[in-house]
Amino acid sequence: MSKDTNVRWGWLKGMYIFTLIHAGGTGLGIILIPSIVRSVFGWPNQDPIVFGICGSVWIAFGLLSILGLRSPLKISPVLLLQLCYKVVWFIGVLLPILIAGEFPAYAIAYVVFFAIYIIGDLIAIPFSYVFAKQLDR
Repeated sequence: MSKDTNVRWGWLKGMYIFTLIHAGGTGLGIILIPSIVRSVFGWPNQDPIVFGICGSVWIAFGLLSILGLRSPLKISPVLLLQLCYKVVWFIGVLLPILIAGEFPAYAIAYVVFFAIYIIGDLIAIPFSYVFAKQLDR
């Protein structure tokens, strides 16, 4: 890693902890007690296969975050993937819903937490490290 790489270690580890607790916990809830999770968040009934995929992916992010606590730089592409899919969701899903004027109240939680992730990941991800050539590391 080059000397000029600025790593915000606290932010990086904080995002792993946040992902472990929030995404991992929500994913476990979706898999283990889906009806209670839907009720708590006010989510409508959903296709169990798609809902289960969402839960499984969030559990995977939580589990990978455990590895991120141990090797923060090596696992940082996980945060980059998380950042990318949430930005895509904002642009490809939320924006059309807002334009159509059909924003459901239960989506507020998604918007808030996804925005927290996006801001946190933008601060935490050491982009100069992630996008550096292998020899520069």
